[in-house]
Amino acid sequence: MTIMKAIGATADHQLVDVTLPKPSASSNQVLVQVDAVSVNPVDTKLKETVSAASAPKILGYDAVGKVVETGKEVTKFKVGDRVFYAGSTQVAGANAEYQLVDERLASLAPRSLTAAEIAAMPLTALTAYELLFEKMQFVGKANQNQKRTLLIINGAGGVGSIMSQLAHWAGITVLATSSPKNFDWLKQNHVDHPLDYHGDLLKEIHALGYTQVDGIAILYSPEDYFDLAAELVKPFGHIGSIVGSPVALPVYKIKNKAASFDWEYMFVKSDADYDVNSQGKILQLVARLLDQGVLTSTLTKVLTDGINAKSLTQAHELVAQGKIHGKLVLTGEFNASVEGQSERQ
Repeated sequence: MTIMKAIGATADHQLVDVTLPKPSASSNQVLVQVDAVSVNPVDTKLKETVSAASAPKILGYDAVGKVVETGKEVTKFKVGDRVFYAGSTQVAGANAEYQLVDERLASLAPRSLTAAEIAAMPLTALTAYELLFEKMQFVGKANQNQKRTLLIINGAGGVGSIMSQLAHWAGITVLATSSPKNFDWLKQNHVDHPLDYHGDLLKEIHALGYTQVDGIAILYSPEDYFDLAAELVKPFGHIGSIVGSPVALPVYKIKNKAASFDWEYMFVKSDADYDVNSQGKILQLVARLLDQGVLTSTLTKVLTDGINAKSLTQAHELVAQGKIHGKLVLTGEFNASVEGQSERQ
């Protein structure tokens, strides 16, 4: 039996080095040899849900790698292709030397970027694209949204950083919040009007000459920003969020504007087997725009000591503490240490 190295989450919510049987591709799956992975808040959240029955659970929902085997029904890729993807929470993730991926969820990777730059992009780009163009109904084409406006709460995060770029590409005027120390990062990612989240945001926005905006993406603590969004959203506009709220949101406040509130969760397509192929198509567009220089990678930090439980634990801690703007990526070999390593047959 051929084995591979991986990092699993345990029932006590730790990350450990494990060895697993190397999988084989079937049906419409491709087997990818993973080169680099990124860490997202969803990794840290899912780690906390692992039970004894599901441990050790292989997380990881951003990856780039080389196709080494294809199932009999695969038509999009061939052995040797370099692909990138976010994958699905319903199967083992990317924190392993080899990963099975539904071909519909993947795209050929950008040709002009490093592995780390590529691995930073899939999950956040899919999330931002789906919220902007599928949920909030902006037009997903270059320069087709002139005179339309978008406010991003938490513009310096992974999703906010690529959302502002996609919005700029589509011709939307972008306002976004962050700490002032990250204003240069916002501008680098095509934010037209950086806003200090410490201040009176309504006053700041009014001072810029905006009384209402077409769309508001709340990427952090929606319960703290919903009243602001309800005040600012235009009639028939959209408010969207990617994070849950511990309290009920007062959506009645936008009723008389006939405005909409939209949740975005990019894994629901693979969870529900709904329009799955669209995610591969979105990543194809993202790859092309990255190669053209229209979009740039939101990578800001790389851990290069290999992909193992120690380095991945460090990455989880940094992401959970909110210490990363943009994206964090791990590169190198899957160099699990012999000490503390376990095997699952």
